[in-house]
Amino acid sequence: MAGQPILLNSCAFAATAAEARFRINVPIAPARATRVVALDEAAAAVVRRAAEGRWSNARFFTQATAAPAADGDVADVVLRSVDGTESWLSDELAGVDAAVMVATANDGAAVASAIGDACTLGGIMTAGLVLAGGRDTRLAVAALRPHARVLLVSEDENDVTEVLTALRA
Repeated sequence: MAGQPILLNSCAFAATAAEARFRINVPIAPARATRVVALDEAAAAVVRRAAEGRWSNARFFTQATAAPAADGDVADVVLRSVDGTESWLSDELAGVDAAVMVATANDGAAVASAIGDACTLGGIMTAGLVLAGGRDTRLAVAALRPHARVLLVSEDENDVTEVLTALRA
């Protein structure tokens, strides 16, 4: 069976009334609520720079401290935003679509675990970005891998903003 050649005017057929009924006539979904957490000091500098961008519904945190878990519960985390205010991870995750963890080392393994557990329980998508910057990233990758559904290892800190753009943050 020979296929039909694709004609240069094939796109014009999509403009007919018969084809118009298949168009999606609703607006693109609004921005997703996203939380970005730096897991170490070098990552905090990157997150601060990323926070300077124009984001619809993203909040950025440069410091996180895991609080002890109570009898089998998920540990909560104290977050410090780029403007210095503190809040609990459990409060920040209410109504959130995605959590992005940024690391350059494995310093934040306990925090990554707490964030990953809370997001798993809440059905929240998690992403991890390990910024190599010429460093050995094996320990950072090992710390994030169990807690991030998506994991990116990169040399370019601009990938943080690229991921946030892709998430419609």
